[in-house]
Amino acid sequence: MKAVAVLYGGKSGEHEVSLISAASIVKNLSTEKYSVTLIGIAKDGKWYLQEMPAFSSNESSMAGMPAIQKGKRVMVLPGAGLWYESSPSRYKKLPCDIAFPVLHGTFGEDGTVQGLLECADIPYVGAGVLGSSIGMDKAITKALWAEKNLPITDYLVVRSEEMKQPDINAFLTRKIEARFGWPCFVKPACAGSSVGASKVPAGESLLEALHRAFLYDNKVLIEQFIPAREIECAVLGNDNPVVFAPGEIIPTHEFYDYEAKYKDPDGARLEVPAKLLPSQEETIKKLALEAYTALTLHGMARVDFFMDKRTGNIMLNEANTIPGFTAISMYPRMCQAGGLSYSELLDRLVELGEEEYTKKQKIAYSFAN
Repeated sequence: MKAVAVLYGGKSGEHEVSLISAASIVKNLSTEKYSVTLIGIAKDGKWYLQEMPAFSSNESSMAGMPAIQKGKRVMVLPGAGLWYESSPSRYKKLPCDIAFPVLHGTFGEDGTVQGLLECADIPYVGAGVLGSSIGMDKAITKALWAEKNLPITDYLVVRSEEMKQPDINAFLTRKIEARFGWPCFVKPACAGSSVGASKVPAGESLLEALHRAFLYDNKVLIEQFIPAREIECAVLGNDNPVVFAPGEIIPTHEFYDYEAKYKDPDGARLEVPAKLLPSQEETIKKLALEAYTALTLHGMARVDFFMDKRTGNIMLNEANTIPGFTAISMYPRMCQAGGLSYSELLDRLVELGEEEYTKKQKIAYSFAN
């Protein structure tokens, strides 16, 4: 029986979303194959050992999800794995064959935890340090995709120090109008779940949207608005990834914001598989694979697209290396539609994490004559 440490919570604005995803994952991990250890990361970044009954709530809703319980501290020791505080100032090692980070957003999906686990010599599920870091940064992601001649929407990058410039609103307004016009989207470069994102209909509301986005990052994207269908594609694998048939998000809100994703039960309709022409599905799956490879990803990712309702053009939006894993999330639903059950998906992710760890163990890290 494999010992799996599920890491969830975290310091990001997606802390609560992580609780729901973790609850769903724990419910679907086979009790015959795995012994599960729950490690909750509080909003201040401290790690605590959690009791299993913490996940007795409805895992498809944010309402009623239990907060991280602060009790036994968990420590990560370089080269020595995970340890917990068994009594004041006394620690015992936690059994851990593989870690399963369920940490959406910063300090979890951005390569930081992945690097910590590698220093502790712990195998883990999902993308590595580089792929996680690249995938988290939407500006770097778009730049790499553009370098590979993959289709993306037009965008501008604004850094926090630029906001000190006089007449920054007028300056950015001119740039937006010259590049792609109104409306546009403003979002933090390194955040997910539409945290801090706004649709801006006119120049006078631009500063308000920018200030909201800068609460969550020091780099912000201003993106071209496309009246589009929102298509998503699940990719699973390491060296030979598999791409599943796409699904579609049909929001009832103005756009698929945080409220629509996690608070409003009627915030969107999810169609899996999406209603696409065979040629459209083939194009999306091909682009998803190319996008995944360009970002040096392995394990899993959900690759998101826009399909222009006017022209049918297909453009890449972003990649999520730790996509939502709630009972209603698109990533597991797309895999299920492709014949891979939720529990089988979790088994495969554990296998892929072990496979990547084994491959890295064969690398020489020191030079000897």
